[in-house]
Amino acid sequence: MLYREAGQFKSTYAEDQQIFPIRQDRIALAVFLAFALLVVPVIGNQYWLGALLTPFLIFSLAALGLNILTGYAGQLSLGTAAFMAVGAFMAYNFVLRVPGIPILLAFVLAGICAAAVGIVFGLPSLRIKGFYLAVATLACQFFVLWALQKFGWFSNHSTSGVITAQQIVILGYAFDTPARKYLLTLGVVAVMALAAKNLMRSETGRAFMAVRDMDVAASVIGIPMMRTKLLAFAISSFYCGVAGALHAFCYLGTVEPEAYSLDLSFRILFMIIIGGVGSILGAFLGAAFITLFPIFLSLASSWVNDLFGVEISHAVVSNLESIIFGGLIIFFLIVEPQGLARLWQITKEKLRLWPFPH
Repeated sequence: MLYREAGQFKSTYAEDQQIFPIRQDRIALAVFLAFALLVVPVIGNQYWLGALLTPFLIFSLAALGLNILTGYAGQLSLGTAAFMAVGAFMAYNFVLRVPGIPILLAFVLAGICAAAVGIVFGLPSLRIKGFYLAVATLACQFFVLWALQKFGWFSNHSTSGVITAQQIVILGYAFDTPARKYLLTLGVVAVMALAAKNLMRSETGRAFMAVRDMDVAASVIGIPMMRTKLLAFAISSFYCGVAGALHAFCYLGTVEPEAYSLDLSFRILFMIIIGGVGSILGAFLGAAFITLFPIFLSLASSWVNDLFGVEISHAVVSNLESIIFGGLIIFFLIVEPQGLARLWQITKEKLRLWPFPH
């Protein structure tokens, strides 16, 4: 009864084309953002803010970037972590080598550098697609990490290869606590998620989806294949680059190639598969699941130990985590390819009709 749009009449095209046309959705989003901005930093402890919520937001942004490329434009990629690494190292170098540069500008420039790398490795998409394109982006993953370790300029000739990220200072205000870093990450992710939502409703977003659904038909109706595919790689890599900069500066506090391994690329791919391919919300739902599920398994193992006296080793919990992840990926690919986002959409549709029969 509460989730109905009865009486919410639209008198203009602008009202009808809103991102959230139902008033309840707008209210819920405003309440959620107010809670995340005002309440969470007050009630959250250092562990929740620094080890859970901040990485959740960063991985959501990276998954959002991959979803733009794979979910909306239909181009497979296994090099997400490589683009994040480019963003992290270039943000570090911009702050190091350009005195007085604003940190947010350094993040933007790092994202642009990642977009340039994405365009270079997106060139094969003009000739190949599917599995072969995934292998080409996999080559990007190995090449970028090799280059970052081979050339000492990127790490400022650090002997250990692990460098400390600079302090984040914006307008003289230092973001040096988990709460402040969380707020900075939340602000960047919220703005970029809104931009992605608007992008997918624009002519560019419709071109992406046309290429994804049938590239030959899209070419016939006049959509330029080269520009559209390379733009998808550029925008996706930009999002991943900014996510990598946030990952280094707001979460790890260090810049190191080992943090952006192939395993991270697969984790982000799993996020959009479980959360929902081709969905902005799916990136956040998948990141939340991948981030929080290992913690739930750890807590469940301690509960079993307390209730039944059965001790479960960390190795068993780790293997069980991999088994469940694999099973869920197979389940979603077969039963619900659009992931958790589609389940949430179905729930909202049922609420709009409840208590009447369907």
